[in-house]
Amino acid sequence: MSSLRRWTARGLDVLAVLIVLVALVRFVVLPRLHHGPVQAPPVLLATLDGGRFDLARRHGRLVFLDFWASWCDPCRASIPMVQHFRRTHPGVDVVSVDVGEPVALVRPFAAQFKMDDVALDPDQTVAHAFGVTGYPTVVAIDGAGRVRASWVGFDPDIERAMGEVAASGR
Repeated sequence: MSSLRRWTARGLDVLAVLIVLVALVRFVVLPRLHHGPVQAPPVLLATLDGGRFDLARRHGRLVFLDFWASWCDPCRASIPMVQHFRRTHPGVDVVSVDVGEPVALVRPFAAQFKMDDVALDPDQTVAHAFGVTGYPTVVAIDGAGRVRASWVGFDPDIERAMGEVAASGR
């Protein structure tokens, strides 16, 4: 009987491991696989200059959304890169999206860093819709409104990658 118990216990252990592996693949690995471009969610945000940014009105243009926050050190490091990309690629739209902060904090920060085209996502709705999990995150959206690429964190090579997306006309 003890041999049967050992086999049963071992079988249950194997079954438990298999269940965990299947769950990991289903809920962690598969969602991260890139299955081609997906439609960007609707974006309508107030801008720091009192206007509104509506992604739908940018149809036909390549748009880069740069999600950031003033407390984020990598974001601070990436701002000059994003501003440089904006100046050197006039054919694309680059919008810096502050996430989760009040205008009273964002306005002096944006002025200090000489930031242009700043939009506000105070309740993080747009960041969540794009699945932003870390800052900074840059998302490239093509003229048909599809997400073509995204980058999380700061790496100077991101500017080169953004340039490649811009050059490809996507």
